[in-house]
Amino acid sequence: MRVVEISEPGGPEVLLPATRQMPVPGHGQILIKVAFAGVNRPDALQRSGNYAPPPGASDLPGLEASGEVAAVGPGVTEWREGDRVCALLPGGGYAEYAVTPAAHALPVPAGMGMKEAACLPETFFTVWTNVFMRGGLAAGERFLVHGGSSGIGTTAIQLANVFGARVFATAGSVKKCEACADLGAERAINYREEDFVGIMRAEGGANLILDMVGGDYIPRNIKALADEGRLVQIAFLQGPKAEVNFAQVMVRRLTITGSTLRPQSDLAKARIAAGLRENVWPYLESGRISPVMDSEFQLSDAAKAHMRMESSEHIGKIVLRVAG
Repeated sequence: MRVVEISEPGGPEVLLPATRQMPVPGHGQILIKVAFAGVNRPDALQRSGNYAPPPGASDLPGLEASGEVAAVGPGVTEWREGDRVCALLPGGGYAEYAVTPAAHALPVPAGMGMKEAACLPETFFTVWTNVFMRGGLAAGERFLVHGGSSGIGTTAIQLANVFGARVFATAGSVKKCEACADLGAERAINYREEDFVGIMRAEGGANLILDMVGGDYIPRNIKALADEGRLVQIAFLQGPKAEVNFAQVMVRRLTITGSTLRPQSDLAKARIAAGLRENVWPYLESGRISPVMDSEFQLSDAAKAHMRMESSEHIGKIVLRVAG
């Protein structure tokens, strides 16, 4: 099968086309004939040598894909060959075929194309587990998401909005702020021109903040929280270290937490998938929410897709066309 592999740690140019043997599904797994693969920040971290695959996972990048079930492993009863699925992958999405636990796959929402479906798993799994399961966002609460025009951000804005929260987002340009507002943010904050701390404090503080920036945003996030607010950290684009005044955490009864998705157990990911199918998939099938698409590249042009992502000029999701 055709794949794109990481020839050595480095920049986008180390992503090179190659040929490999097709994987075989093990117990509880399915083999997917990939139509489209999503491109995500963790792919770039793995490419640069800073995000090793978990034990037993493919060394190929790619954490989400859409396609048809090509084969099922022993013990799989919920899927059959030919079923249209999108799935969270442990790795291996930059390829014509990929394997994943059957419980990490979800049906392609009715009326949705394969390209759009490939954009769902990584961002929706991440947002659902961090904003709702871990962060406990409730209707009426004030929710701030940084990087509102990213794949994570556009997903978080839409989900928080449909579940009744007041949504605020930061982004780095007028165009990106307009995109956030169009998706349901009541206030889009251009972080190059405005201070999100002051804006959120004027609103009473954020009950929940989803952050992927880190660095000097961490103490600023703490200042921006309401009493008993929660900060959920999911990435560190500006680094994982900061000086924090824990007196504020204690006096104002704040919660600081976070997670990464890939290292979690198969069972944990299966529970996230079940929650999405029950609570979120109906909104996707009704068209009330949908993935925001930025651009599409051929599998062989994965390096160009990474350059686009790392330029931070994109709004929404980037995908690789694998089939055809």
